[in-house]
Amino acid sequence: MRPVATPDVTAAARSDIAHHLHPYTQLRQLEQDGPLVITGGDGVHVIDEHGNRYLEGMAGLWCASLGFSEKRLADAAHRQMLQLPYYHAFSGKVPGPVTDLVKTLMQWAPTPELQRGRVLFANSGSESNDTAFKLVRYYNSARGKPGKFKIIARQKGYHGVTAAAASMSGLATMHQHFGLPLPGILRVSAPHFYANGLAGETEAQFVDRLVKELEDLIAVEGADTIAAFIAEPVQGAGGVVIPPADYFRRMQAVLKKNDILLIADEVITGFGRLGQPFGTHVFGIQPDMLTVAKMLTSAYVPMSALFVSDAVYQVVADASAAIGTFGHGYTYSGHPLACAVALETLRIYTDDDVIGHVQKVAPRLQAGIRQLGDHPLVGEARGLGLIGALELAEDPASRKPFDPKRGVGAYLVKRAQAHGLILRVLGGDIIAFSPPLVISEAEVDELLAKTKLALDDTLAWMRAA
Repeated sequence: MRPVATPDVTAAARSDIAHHLHPYTQLRQLEQDGPLVITGGDGVHVIDEHGNRYLEGMAGLWCASLGFSEKRLADAAHRQMLQLPYYHAFSGKVPGPVTDLVKTLMQWAPTPELQRGRVLFANSGSESNDTAFKLVRYYNSARGKPGKFKIIARQKGYHGVTAAAASMSGLATMHQHFGLPLPGILRVSAPHFYANGLAGETEAQFVDRLVKELEDLIAVEGADTIAAFIAEPVQGAGGVVIPPADYFRRMQAVLKKNDILLIADEVITGFGRLGQPFGTHVFGIQPDMLTVAKMLTSAYVPMSALFVSDAVYQVVADASAAIGTFGHGYTYSGHPLACAVALETLRIYTDDDVIGHVQKVAPRLQAGIRQLGDHPLVGEARGLGLIGALELAEDPASRKPFDPKRGVGAYLVKRAQAHGLILRVLGGDIIAFSPPLVISEAEVDELLAKTKLALDDTLAWMRAA
């Protein structure tokens, strides 16, 4: 396939530059270069305003699980728009599709305690994690422990961009100039052995050290002040960090001993990304709350959900009865259009055995990523299911990263785009992969081949410099 053309900035791009404040973008650079204007989608590919096609190696933002042209989802949305385009779930009312969706989601819930619980809908993973932040405070206050409100979160964790969710996230760019994090956020290390392991330390010893770090933090702060621990099964935006074996089992034992709730952020990993329905299945997690979004609707319509265990729900329900209401919710909680699309998405996962497909094609992706790990620019190649990363390094043997000012990862992503592949660079020159779950083996090969071209281009650029 020929390299993608790089045309002059168009009228549409100029309008965007003049009026659109982009999220997660170097704004001055955008003013110079202009945006890539995407106007169409076809399977795992997207199409720009000039007709150039790109394999979307990130499924958008880890989210378009069924690709960009699934007609069944469009038809479901159309039917619901004609029948009931909007209604709310406040004050004892409910849009009809909500009743079907909550029943279906209970069948998907990964643990018996969550299956006996409840689901609260929102519009994004940020909002659902923000809701979890509020709900653990509500829960502890209602049971006579208002001082038990702090949240333990991890370095490199990503939980969203609302004030509370960004505070729980462990990425510096989300805090600088925003006056964050909020008070009451505690931080422990990411379970990233490649970056954080000590010389001569085994993975088992690394886990021992992380467990002790948690125990020491609780001892200093006091268990009676800590409400919850929030964690992604696999840290996504923080670098596709896959925890060592036994990490979650060991950490959960400490949390349970100290009456600290566990919130599993499955916004990226929920609904098959790791080859199982949830990351909780993969790592044996027993959460008290669990958040999902993104692949709940294949990102065709904004929607998220917070699973709440029955034990937490019962306390919340009793408190709402005493107060007279449960004072939380969103205008679009359980929006009927989103519910209809979510229901159809979940049917497709079942009808087409999408998770079985992931299990079939994931080994091909993981083998290819690990083969790319032998490239001179790569310090570590890692992944699980249909998620992966290449962590670039100036000296792979010593795990020495590149100086961020050199922009090595950003250059590589631009070269991939020139070859017709969209990837994403994360902090620390980490190149992430998270293709749609419906990607074929041939398309996996295309993704890997174009990544190799981009790596070689980047190596040549660096040697020339």
